[in-house]
Amino acid sequence: MKKFSIAETDVAVTPIGLGTVKLGRNQDVKYPTAFKIPDDKAAANLIAHAKALGINLIDTAPAYGTSEERVGKLLKGQRDDWVICSKIGEEFDNGKSSFNFTPEWSQQSCTRSLQRLNTDYIDIMLVHSDGNDLHIINHYGILDVLADLKKQGLIRAFGMSTKTKAGGLLAAEKSDVVMVSYNIEYQEEEPVIDYCAVHNKGVLIKKAFGSGHICHNQPGNPVQESMNFIFSKAGVTSLIIGTINPQHLEENVSAINVAMWTKP
Repeated sequence: MKKFSIAETDVAVTPIGLGTVKLGRNQDVKYPTAFKIPDDKAAANLIAHAKALGINLIDTAPAYGTSEERVGKLLKGQRDDWVICSKIGEEFDNGKSSFNFTPEWSQQSCTRSLQRLNTDYIDIMLVHSDGNDLHIINHYGILDVLADLKKQGLIRAFGMSTKTKAGGLLAAEKSDVVMVSYNIEYQEEEPVIDYCAVHNKGVLIKKAFGSGHICHNQPGNPVQESMNFIFSKAGVTSLIIGTINPQHLEENVSAINVAMWTKP
């Protein structure tokens, strides 16, 4: 599978990444149907299948419950095969989310993620926004903290998972990569993608299927139509698919391979 570089870094990712929220958390999520967290065997098989399909990007976060710890164990012995994306800012404990964007906590969170993931570096580190993107960037200087961690060699690329157009644009200006919501039913953050296309910044897409709701709401072949829509947009680097179903993952990869023919 073709790989695309993140800005001016040496990080290159496949056009699809495996999201792992479902490996560590099934409380207070927005998916249309309930699910059970897979056991270690099923999770290992899923990751092996993703690797066999050519995927090299795996996405996790402290907000995904036990996901970071599990990914760290499941990737043992194959660290060099994966680009790991994690996050700082949001925590999930006892069934509830909380947020902390202070520089001190951001550095502690990064150190903890390195330990959980059993690695000396994290390829992509994002700020996990609570929606107040501009305040987080301007008040806490959090992207400056990540820039310093990059200089230390603890992370290779950095940016923010944003929730607003203004926040996405500022994050793109100050970092290597942004993660934005973008799908057939939601394009409010499209100007962020346009900016990144012009300024050679990475764009990771979240909620490509609206947390699964588009697959339930749209007639026809919503997976292929979604992939065609997303990858017809110049500037898109990769999209994150949060599935624990190997067949669904395979179908998504097939749809992306078709859609890539139309990518500018």
